[in-house]
Amino acid sequence: MKYSVILGNLGNTCDRFLSTGYKDQPSKLKMVRQAASIPGVAAVELVENWDVTTKNAVQMRRILTDNGLACSSIIPDLFAQKIWGQGSFTSRNPSVRRKAVEAVKKAMDLCQQMDCPTINIWPGQDGYDYCFQGDFERGHDWLLSGITTCAEYGPTLKVALEYKCKEPRTHSYFARAADTLLFALETGRNNVGVTIDTGHSLAAGENMAEAASLLLRAGKLFHLHFNDNYRSWDDDMIVGTVHGVEYAELLYWLNRLGYQSWYSMDQYPYREDARGALNASVRFIDGLWKKMRAVGLSQFDRVVEKGDAVEMSALMRKLMGLR
Repeated sequence: MKYSVILGNLGNTCDRFLSTGYKDQPSKLKMVRQAASIPGVAAVELVENWDVTTKNAVQMRRILTDNGLACSSIIPDLFAQKIWGQGSFTSRNPSVRRKAVEAVKKAMDLCQQMDCPTINIWPGQDGYDYCFQGDFERGHDWLLSGITTCAEYGPTLKVALEYKCKEPRTHSYFARAADTLLFALETGRNNVGVTIDTGHSLAAGENMAEAASLLLRAGKLFHLHFNDNYRSWDDDMIVGTVHGVEYAELLYWLNRLGYQSWYSMDQYPYREDARGALNASVRFIDGLWKKMRAVGLSQFDRVVEKGDAVEMSALMRKLMGLR
């Protein structure tokens, strides 16, 4: 498994109730060093305009290299600027739509500079809040045109589309694994695929393992973000603090269907020690997978083949060291 963390998760994470954040903001160098100090972490994800720009890309690549880290993906900032408030790719203003495409192209150029293989697109402001507010026909066409244009601009990059059912809009156009996969296939571009954020999948009412299997069978699972929540919201909690068995099932199917890319941590430890929280997530995933292998993956194969819930329960007790 290749572990990565989103760099900003080590910083001063803010929410709408305390916009100044719960902590002091560390320097980029300190956050990179904290990421590098987490055992197993070999890369970071960077947000364009927050962490990496055309002005600091050379310096940021040097900092990562000096600390033994790669750049696993760059996330274009299509969600945290006023200009995107009414949508980025789906804005009714054609000038804003063009600027969204240009912003992604700029992030793709940064990927080339950072030797980064993946552009992770989360169009968080592309959706709607009220009935009759979404233009489902033109909005889809605008998304398709914008994403396809970006994919053609960077044909050697993986263009990973991250879905989320809600927030900041009450409804997002990329809401679930299946509709995002359908969209990726509609582009007709081999380099367009999907990112599963486990918290987004849980909030959408999905079975994470089933969503991953659907995408892997289509060859379209390009990237993973890991966190946890109570399903009602994207709480971005430490992995495994709520859902355990479901994570075991996800790891089983990722292995069985040959997922080869990054296991990237994406959390918002508002009040927790950030480095400690991210390390806890990596330790959970790594420890769970080692325990599953020690128990024997063939036992999981047998349970899946039979579909026997009683045997599954016995295997989960064994996995947890219970009688």
